[in-house]
Amino acid sequence: MTHLANFRKLFNFWLLPLLVIALWACEGSDAQRQSYSEQQRQFYPVERVSYDRPSSIIAALEDSSSYWVDSLFNTLTPEERIAQLIIIEAFSNKGPKYEADVMRLIKQYKVGGIIFFQGTPTRQAELTNEYQAASKVPLWISMDAETGVGMRLDSTVEYPSQQMLGALSEDTLIYRMGVEVAQEFKRLGMHINFAPVADINNNPNNPIIGYRSFGENKYDVAAKSMAYMRGMQDGGILAVAKHFPGHGDTDVDSHYDLPVIPFQRHRLDTLELYPFQELINQGLGGMMVAHMHIPQLDPTPNVPSTLSEPIVTGLLKKQLNYKGLIFTDAMVMKGVTKYFEPGEAEARALIAGNDVLERLNSVPKAINAIKEAIENGDLTQEEIDRRCKRVLAAKQWLGLDKYKPIPLENLYEDLNPPMADLINKRIAEGAITLLNNKKRMLPLRPTKRMSIATVSIGATRVTAFQRQVKQLTEETDDFYISRKANSKEAKKLWKKLKKYDVVLVALYGPSIRPSNSLGYSEEAARLVQQLAKSNKAVITLFNNAYTLNQFPEIEESQALLLAYQGYFHAQAAAAELIFGRIPARGRLAVTVNKHFTYGDGIRLNKSFIAGPNGIPTQ
Repeated sequence: MTHLANFRKLFNFWLLPLLVIALWACEGSDAQRQSYSEQQRQFYPVERVSYDRPSSIIAALEDSSSYWVDSLFNTLTPEERIAQLIIIEAFSNKGPKYEADVMRLIKQYKVGGIIFFQGTPTRQAELTNEYQAASKVPLWISMDAETGVGMRLDSTVEYPSQQMLGALSEDTLIYRMGVEVAQEFKRLGMHINFAPVADINNNPNNPIIGYRSFGENKYDVAAKSMAYMRGMQDGGILAVAKHFPGHGDTDVDSHYDLPVIPFQRHRLDTLELYPFQELINQGLGGMMVAHMHIPQLDPTPNVPSTLSEPIVTGLLKKQLNYKGLIFTDAMVMKGVTKYFEPGEAEARALIAGNDVLERLNSVPKAINAIKEAIENGDLTQEEIDRRCKRVLAAKQWLGLDKYKPIPLENLYEDLNPPMADLINKRIAEGAITLLNNKKRMLPLRPTKRMSIATVSIGATRVTAFQRQVKQLTEETDDFYISRKANSKEAKKLWKKLKKYDVVLVALYGPSIRPSNSLGYSEEAARLVQQLAKSNKAVITLFNNAYTLNQFPEIEESQALLLAYQGYFHAQAAAAELIFGRIPARGRLAVTVNKHFTYGDGIRLNKSFIAGPNGIPTQ
């Protein structure tokens, strides 16, 4: 009886998968026309014991007892095990030729996953189904979506920037946002979000992080990063924090060059590394390593942290005891390609200790260089196998052992749920920050004699802010002017505005998303300056906090609001705060200049809603 049981175990574990592969190969083109579900039954034997999903991704990665993982791993060639450590890019808006190139990489090299960028949700879902059907191993699908899928796809929800979230006084909404992001990811058949940004942005001139950070205070950044991470992972997707070991204090964009971080080890330990350590302690599933040269951690000239064994293995794995998956930042960025050729860079990244290579210049060059590194003894096949099994274990935890195609019905409705809109509304109301309120100008109490104008600078038509103001007080005259206004246009508008008792000014950048440069003409900026010094203006900036510096003497304004970005709920919240319908609770998460520093924010703890005869009610 024992011999029979051993034979059955041997047959099920080793011989059955090999027999299935042989039969499939013999069927030729007929097998290629089979549905994915039929292929899945061939390649992935059903669990003899049902999978008891671990409560955390870290526990799943540490568990080596999965029948599904072992069975699938044993079907892979050594080269295919390397390919499981690769994530390639994909767009859903580049047409048939581009899509065919992505399909070729999936079929020919058996890559492990995809990172999607711009496109449409329906086309992305269709492509995901096609790519999954063609893949020997279920692909894990990822996105760099710090503000949700709307950051990349049209017709979907986009959540606020992390700088705006940093202004919130409590983190419950950030957790809830993380859960919603996870649901939208899962509806689109995605599994990994390269978020949150856990960098501490304490350099106003940072060209790459800035408003993508929760702020400059390490405790705030850690707490808010944890809330976002927990929400996503509780929702069933893998959160990948970035950019280890901290990209917040640099004036170089690693997309275009290799930043050098000169700080001493004590500074890094006590500041930059703090949020990452806290996330590790709380079960972070994925960590992305940045392309930065940090001489205090690795003095080797021109070596980015991504390719540094002292940083990836020595610091992250050993000193910080990180057990999750380690992802490189995009391997197409100049921060790595400036000094290392495609192929060499990917091999060195694995030698350094990374688990997954993201967005490569050349998949074949990478695989060949990694094979050469194994032959030279710089890497071992055993180490590749171990990482491959960890990737497969993560895929099982994410539900890919029971893969199903994405249903296309009601996709738009499911990706725009009422809860998402409510969360965006609550965030906007909680984050808006009152920086000036001279002579208690706010809340504004209109009277019949008071003349009020609204002006949107950076607009080509009446804006949502102006329409919301109109609902709160009908007696307003509305104006708008371009960010690129010339002297004649600016002077003409100023002449009109001077006659009003109150001017409600809305400042916009080039889009509803935050910007580093608003691009105002000298004349448009001077108009803002005149309004700020007029003792009659309530100014609201719907953009990045740091862009306050682009308006000379804006600190002279009677009332100044920071709404962080121009999406509808932020504009509505500004109008409601001005007229006392909601309280002011937001706090500045960064220091902008000597006038506006971290923690600033005048609190109106209760709403002051104007009652009869202008008397506020509480």
